[in-house]
Amino acid sequence: MTQSLPADFDIADMTWPPPPYRPPVRPVTGPDGVRRFEGVTYATTPGYRPRLLDVQVPAGEGPFPAVVWIHGGGWLDGDRRYPPPTVPADLLHGSVLGAGLALVSIDYRHSLEAPFPAQLHDVKSAIRYVRAFADVLGIAPERIGVWGESAGGHLAALAGLVGPGSPGGPALEGTEGVASGESGVLAVVDWYGCSDLVALAAHPMPAMPSEVEFPNPYEALLGAPVHEDPEPARVASPVTYAGGPHLPPFLLVHGTHDGLVPYSQSEALAEALEGAGGEVTLQPVEGADHIFLGSPDVPGIVAESVAFLAGHLTPAAASGSADQ
Repeated sequence: MTQSLPADFDIADMTWPPPPYRPPVRPVTGPDGVRRFEGVTYATTPGYRPRLLDVQVPAGEGPFPAVVWIHGGGWLDGDRRYPPPTVPADLLHGSVLGAGLALVSIDYRHSLEAPFPAQLHDVKSAIRYVRAFADVLGIAPERIGVWGESAGGHLAALAGLVGPGSPGGPALEGTEGVASGESGVLAVVDWYGCSDLVALAAHPMPAMPSEVEFPNPYEALLGAPVHEDPEPARVASPVTYAGGPHLPPFLLVHGTHDGLVPYSQSEALAEALEGAGGEVTLQPVEGADHIFLGSPDVPGIVAESVAFLAGHLTPAAASGSADQ
């Protein structure tokens, strides 16, 4: 049986080689009116899996401010679709959409696929992609923030602080996907992320179950032990850029009993940002371990984070340029 081509198919749109990304296709609109673009390829690199993102846009008239969600997993693991087990996806996604914000959840290359700065290149690429196709997605390109947890918090902090004017900025910007364009953001929420990898590498890793083969995450990210050459760890540390020209407002949320990424990591970043005149709020979660284990109020933590982002991404708050 002969199949007909889609009504919107135009052979004039075909190019070879194809661009290193794919434009968004029509969204699926749910009963709640939320428009969902799923599995969108925002960047491709020969030899690597395509980097994908999902976009959820609230019901109603846009364009809407957007939050780019960056998952954790020690840079070795994780998936754009799944928050940490202490944070139900429905809670996270519903809170963002309920505040009138679009949610962009992204994948990035894991460290054993490609070492740093590939992960930051992918985050920057995703932000450029969202801006390039903002009209199709229903997103306000000048009103974008980032929110990450653990390894994703580290990448969110770097995305907020690193730009063309930063030391080494062009090399950290990358050219994957949409190769040019603005990648700055208006606000950063960093949940228990690493800020100083030189100091953190000396912190003993918690014991892992014997059946789990988990490489040292810092060596995997940087390509070599930190004690052999601390320079790659310095380049990958958000504190390195805290005195630079890009200082969006930060919310740092961290468990005070975090055994994997010590609370002192967020203290160090807060101190560096304050010293540079940046706007930063450090919110301790008393008694909580990594991923807020032991906290009785994860919904409250989510609500505070969403309120921070909404407060900085709404039209009145975001009247300035994203290029801080």
